[in-house]
Order: sequence, then structure tokens, then C-alpha cells
Amino acid sequence: MYSCLALFILVATSSICKAKPSNMSCILTDTIGDSWFMCTWEHQTDSSLKINYTVLCNSCSNLSEICNSQETSCKSKYADIAEEITFVGDFNVTVRAKHAAWEAFSEPQVFKLREILKINPPKLKVTAVSDHLLVEWKPTYKVQRKYRCQVKYSTAANESTPEVLNKNLAELENQGIVKIENVKSCSNYTVAVRCASESAPWSDWSQEETVLTKLNQSDVKLHLWRKVAEADENRVRKVRAMWAEIPSTCQETVTYTIKQTPYKQHMTGVDHMETSCDNSICDVNQDAHRINLKVFHNKSLFVEDSVYVPAIGERLPQVTNIQTSTFEGVILVSWKAPREPVSGYMIDYTHNGNIYSWKETKYTNTTLFDLLDKKPYNITVTPLFDDKTGHSTQAHQICSNVGDPGDFTNVNVQAKHKSAFVSWSVKSQEACRGAVVNYIIFYSTQDGPQLNVTVDNTTQHISLKDLNPNTQYSVYVKAIAHTGTTKSSERLFETKRFDPALITALSVCGSILIVLVLSVGLCCAIQWKRFQEKPIPNPGNSSLGLWRPTAHDQGIWRFQPLSYPHQNIFNVADPVEVQRTSISPLTPGCHDNPASDQTVEYTDPVLVTAPDIQSEDSVERKETQHPSPPEESTELLSSEGGPLSPYRSQSSVETAPRTSKPCKSVSLKQPDKTPPVTIYVTLDMFE
Repeated sequence: MYSCLALFILVATSSICKAKPSNMSCILTDTIGDSWFMCTWEHQTDSSLKINYTVLCNSCSNLSEICNSQETSCKSKYADIAEEITFVGDFNVTVRAKHAAWEAFSEPQVFKLREILKINPPKLKVTAVSDHLLVEWKPTYKVQRKYRCQVKYSTAANESTPEVLNKNLAELENQGIVKIENVKSCSNYTVAVRCASESAPWSDWSQEETVLTKLNQSDVKLHLWRKVAEADENRVRKVRAMWAEIPSTCQETVTYTIKQTPYKQHMTGVDHMETSCDNSICDVNQDAHRINLKVFHNKSLFVEDSVYVPAIGERLPQVTNIQTSTFEGVILVSWKAPREPVSGYMIDYTHNGNIYSWKETKYTNTTLFDLLDKKPYNITVTPLFDDKTGHSTQAHQICSNVGDPGDFTNVNVQAKHKSAFVSWSVKSQEACRGAVVNYIIFYSTQDGPQLNVTVDNTTQHISLKDLNPNTQYSVYVKAIAHTGTTKSSERLFETKRFDPALITALSVCGSILIVLVLSVGLCCAIQWKRFQEKPIPNPGNSSLGLWRPTAHDQGIWRFQPLSYPHQNIFNVADPVEVQRTSISPLTPGCHDNPASDQTVEYTDPVLVTAPDIQSEDSVERKETQHPSPPEESTELLSSEGGPLSPYRSQSSVETAPRTSKPCKSVSLKQPDKTPPVTIYVTLDMFE
């Protein structure tokens, strides 16, 4: 069984290895230096096997092997086989595949040398003329034969399939010439050419030549148009002239001149005054005018054009009912034609008032392409007829495309105990921004699920409730419109540990309590200070004063000034104690009055105020200098059953007669029935 299987594999392998070479083809290359005879074929075999290939010439008498190779192609110099293989007649070749274990031959192939001759690419020359390209080439083969050639050309910026022109050359024609017409002005073109001898294979394409075309007058389309502004107070209008300039790729130098001419003079054909315009702006009065544009090339008029500017109030046709719509970045415009016949319509449009685009159509609708994204456009339609233009009609402003809502400027969060107040603002609605339908507020903790709340487009704040205290949250807002959405940046916030209202209440109560405590303390301090500063009389600081005896008869109370010059007159205070006692008659010799007279004696316990600041020692010294009369008692008074009084007693006492010292008292005559009264008067005894 195994022997049969091995035999089957051996037979299969042998049959594969012995497969014949197939699809053999040969060419003769035309090279200026050396020409080569080359053959190629196919052979299905194991690539690991070492096989020697040989191209055999079956029709050659003296040549059996043309070339050898271990690949499926080989070549030989034509000079080595030129004696056996000529352009006269046919020749027969075969490929032999030889291995150490086997040998195989291809089917014989019959060729004509002129049919397998592949010439070299021709030499190419391209020249740009005013309105076409001139292509010239020469075949490189030395023998005069008939050739067929192809010229390939295309614009350098166009990646589409190039166009091909065919050209046959006669046997005696040694140069090919082709004109490429209908080329664009000032455009780069690439050109290549290839040729073949009768039915022989095509040569390779020549090296491509790139050439810039000339400026063609027939290609210059100025498309002159104008934009008329409103008249000023002097009825002067600014007219902006617009035209398609000659491409900057053109190497020719051109100049432009813009002038205005009154329409009446222009129509009469007589010589008229042309007024030059400043750059592309012309100042035109209320009359009708024509704006003339002339282009000069090499100082000669190259092309010109003109456009009509209607007079103010001129009755001219006008389109109505302009409708606009937008779809995928383009604007569709339609309108109703006027009753008068027109030759066409001019549509101009701009997104900023400085850069204009315009196009002409014969229909009552058009499509505007190549617009800037999300920009508002102003569109104007003007009818054209004869050599005039009608009045312009402007459509409502429309956006080329409506985008997402406006961007968020900021998102503010005020966190509380179990809630947070979120507010946001959006940039003022710019043109071509989608209108906000509603806002969605998304919030979540770091590990928790994401929650959301939706509000309408009139609300830009919300209070998030039922939050966890002392927890970090993230929040962002999304604006929803029919044309898209806009998302704000994400904000982080942390709720409070305690309720701020409780903290506020405690703070207010504590503040009130502190104020009360401070107020009470302040009141107590003030009262204590007043108590400390309250003056208390000190009898130890007092001294005595004497009444003049001469004043007794007149009933006048006089104060005997003290001998101290710095002391002030004492103040007589209200009586502090009045006692009705019987006073014994004065001792004779004390006064001039008889002893039998009854008197009322007003005795002053302390008659003189001591100095403002005076020690007790000074008081004692003064008392020594002014001893009290012997008849006066200086013993302290005592109330009944009470402590001693600080006032000195100045009642009369019996002592030895002293006539040298007058009594210091004031006596007044009183009725016989009035009992004697003793009055105590306090002096200023404060330090």
C-alpha cells in the first residue's frame, strides 16, 4: 500500500516537474548602441529546483542556441545572431527546460523580426502658441519605415484620464507634428508620445514635457458686474465694479482701466467724457451711467466690457418673490420673473460685504456652490435685458449651513449641605448657530451612577437636590438643538458637611450672646468707674472759719476769709442736722451785748475749706497756727445710738475768759419765744 502511494506521489511530482514552458514571446529592442533579442515564457514548476533554460533556433542552420538562463527570460545581443535571424523571412524558436532528472521543451514559435521590433521612445518637443500647443517628435530607428504614434496630454492639475491623439507617419516621413487645440489659457499641460513600427509592439512613453499655455483672448471672460450703494444726501452713489481677473499664472503683463460715462452721451455716439474711477469704486450721480472696463496687453487693447447703472427712480423691471433654502452646504435660490422679457439674471452674494461672488443664469432658479461653512449670506437678483440691467431685489439673509448651538462661556456651582445651585451662560446666539431646544444637566459622584435633569431653553440655572453631604460631585451641561449639541466643560464641587443655615443661626446667636455679654460688662465697668470716681467728704481735710462780730448786730452773715491766699471761698451746704437746744448765755466779755440778751447762735462746725490737695499733717500744722477759740468744742458729734459723725462740734463750752479772741459767731435778734437753734454747715472738704 505504501509503495503504491509513494509511486503515485513520484509520478505526480515528475509530471509537474516535466511541465512544458508556455506563453513564449520574443522582441527585438531598438537601442542606439546595442540592440537586444529578448524572449520570455512561463513554466509551472517547483521554485526550489535548479533548472537551466535554453532558447533554441530551429530554423537556423549554423546557430542552435540563442541564449541561456536559469530564469524564465533571457537575452542576447542582436549583433551575435544577425547573420541567422534577419528581417527577411521567418524564424522558429523553442525553449528547453533541463533538470538533472528530466528535460522538457515548449511548443515552437514562429516570428517575423519586423513584427517584434520595439523601437525606443521618440524625442519630444512641445511649444506653447497663443491658442494651442505644438508637439513635435522624431523616431529614433535608423531604417525608414511606416510608424504609428500616439500623443498623450492632460492638464497638470487634472487627475482624470488623459486624452490621446493618434498620428501615423509615412515611410519617408521622419518627423511627427501634432497641434493640441482647445487648451485653457495660462494652464500647465503635460505631454508624452510613443510610436511603433507597423504591427510591432508600442515603444515606451517618452519623458513627459510640461508647458504653460499662452493667454488666449477668446478665453478671457471678464464677467463685469457692479454693486450700487444707496445715494447719499447729495444723491451721489458709490458703485463697486467687479470682474474676473486674468489668472495670476499667466506670464503676460496686463493692465486694467475703469471709467464711467453718462449713458446719454454713450448712446449718442458723440465724443463723451470718461471719468476715471478710484481703483474699483466709481462715484456716480443720480443719472444713468455705464461703467467701462478695458484690459491692455503689451500696451494694446486686449479686451473690454461695460455694465449699465440705472438712474435713481428709473422705471425698470424687477424680480419678485425670492425664495431661498439651504441643503448640505449649498443654497437654492428661486424667484418670479418680471412681466417684461429679459435675457437673463445676475445673482451676486456675499457673506461679509467685502468679498462678492456672482453668476449669470437664464433660468428663474440657481444653486450657489463653494460657500463658506456656517456663514450668513446676502443674495441679490438683478434681471438683464438688451444692454441694460433692471433694479436689484435682495433676499432675506440665509446661512449656508446651521451648526451646533453656541459655546458655553462658564458654569458656576454653589454647593450647600444637600443641594447645589448650578448656573451657566452661553455665548450670544451667533449667526448660523442652531437654536437651543433644551439643556440637560448631568451630575454624578465619582463611583455613583450618572443622573440628569432637563430644563427648557429659557432657563439657565437649576438647583440639584437630595445630594449627599460632604461628597464630591462632577457636573456638566449639554445644549440640545435640532442641528447638533454643545457640551460644557466638566466642573467638580463638594457638598458641605453641615447645613449652612444651622451654622448661620449658631453664628448669629453666638454673636448676639457675645454682644450682650460685652454690653453688660461695659455697663458694669462704667458704673464701677463712676463709683470709684464719686467724691467722698473727708472731715480731716477741713478747717474753721470765723464770723465777724460786727456783723452780729446787723443780722448779717459774713465769712471771715482764711489767711491762705490759695484757698477759695467755701461753699455753704444744706444743713445736715438741725437740733433745737437751749444755749446758755454767752460769757460776758465775748460780745458787747449784755448777757441778759437772748440770741440764736449759728455755729459752723467747719468754716473754711482746706486746700484741694492737702495732707493731714498740713491740716494739723494749720490748726496749730490758728488755734480754735477756747469756747469752741471740736469733739466729734455722735448720733443717738449710732457711730461717730465726721463733723466737728462747734457749740460753746465754758472756759476761762479770753477777751483777746473774738467769738466767731453770728447772732441775730430773735423774738423772745423762739428757742435757740444750732445749725451745722458743711464746707468743701474734698481733696
